[in-house]
Amino acid sequence: AVAAMALRREAALLLLLLVLPPASAGLSGYFGTKSRYEEVNPHLVRDPLSLGPGAGESLPASCAPLQLRAVLRHGTRYPTAGQVRRLGELHARLLRRPAGAAACPAAAALAAWPMWYQESLDGRLAPQGRRDMEQLARRMAARFPALFAARRRLALASSSKHRCLQSGAAFRRGLGPTLDFGGDEVEVEVNDSLMRFFDHCAKFVALVEENDAAMCQVNAFKEGPEMKKVLEKVASALCLPVEELNADLVQVAFLTCSYELAIKNTTSPWCSLFSEEDAKVLEYLNDLKQYWKRGYGYDINSRSSCILFQDIFQHLDKAVEESKSSKPISSPLIVQVGHAETLQPLLALMGYFKDDEPLLADNYARQAQRKFRSGRIVPYAANLVFVLYHCEHANASQHEYQVQLLLNERLLRFHCSNDTISTYADLKDYYKDILENCHFKEECELPKVNVTAVDEL
Repeated sequence: AVAAMALRREAALLLLLLVLPPASAGLSGYFGTKSRYEEVNPHLVRDPLSLGPGAGESLPASCAPLQLRAVLRHGTRYPTAGQVRRLGELHARLLRRPAGAAACPAAAALAAWPMWYQESLDGRLAPQGRRDMEQLARRMAARFPALFAARRRLALASSSKHRCLQSGAAFRRGLGPTLDFGGDEVEVEVNDSLMRFFDHCAKFVALVEENDAAMCQVNAFKEGPEMKKVLEKVASALCLPVEELNADLVQVAFLTCSYELAIKNTTSPWCSLFSEEDAKVLEYLNDLKQYWKRGYGYDINSRSSCILFQDIFQHLDKAVEESKSSKPISSPLIVQVGHAETLQPLLALMGYFKDDEPLLADNYARQAQRKFRSGRIVPYAANLVFVLYHCEHANASQHEYQVQLLLNERLLRFHCSNDTISTYADLKDYYKDILENCHFKEECELPKVNVTAVDEL
């Protein structure tokens, strides 16, 4: 009986692949924050340790790196318990379909799909996530060998979330036993005040995180014409009344396609429900949420990250002072592991990926070429790296200390220089207001007067 059931399941899955068009390889570019790191660095598919094109772009030979400060997003993870519950709900609806529904191959095949996700996985790091971090560490050490040399101190910090702690440990393992960072089991410090600053910002929590009105654009898009079209198409493919589906259920089916690719490197049968145009609509839904909850939608989203931004510059300042005093750099390597929600506000605070007009429920078509695409900015294992250099033979004292910024291992242009290199003095001057006037406690205080959330934001 078990063998017969397995054969029926295989037959149903085969039927799905025969009847429905194959899942487009193009879907993987639209998974938003659930994107594989390889989507932004395709060369890693061929060689996970390749430094990729442009790896030779560096400073003049007279410049030596003094300090590296990296803020990482954890590696590939399993779905959260909530996502698993929604997928289970959708899968159960397909299982409850009448036995005579053989005329609906997609529904029959997906009902036969083995539902292997369990709520206990709840966002934990997947084996692929450990590989993401180990390989990132090896590439980083290859790019900056002088900083990752033996007997250099590594300060490793993380959010308290299990996936981040495990990512930090995997990053350390990736550096191998030859580097003496105080033993293989280097301690990972838990620092939620920096890596989960958003949890500690009362204004953000009350007016954005827990305020349904703050997500009005997201909710409006869920009910809009683009999503309605996707819902009708998926309902038709599954032979379900469209009333039985909603945007959240369709999105979880789409995300299952993304999880199977990221975690298992397989094309899930769930992918066959979606065309590339559907994927663009669902990516926009994801990006709308990121924009209004973590990006430019409300000032508090980015202003709450100034505690992390200022901490980065305090350590850079200290390294400059130590260098000027001819002292050894006390913290040459600082690596911190957080979340997409850690990196996205920080990049918004710095003014990156800002579009001329905001992302709204009714401007999907106009935003086709938008800069704000979360899958390009904060995929799994995303990383933002500040590198401070000391340059001998500088033609002026202000050119003695220079900085490069890398996002996902690619050089970012600075706003202050429109180049991939900036003097440290110019960079500090450009962000002077944030460094001097953004005070986390004051920014995050709830307003004393009784105003509505929308008025305040």
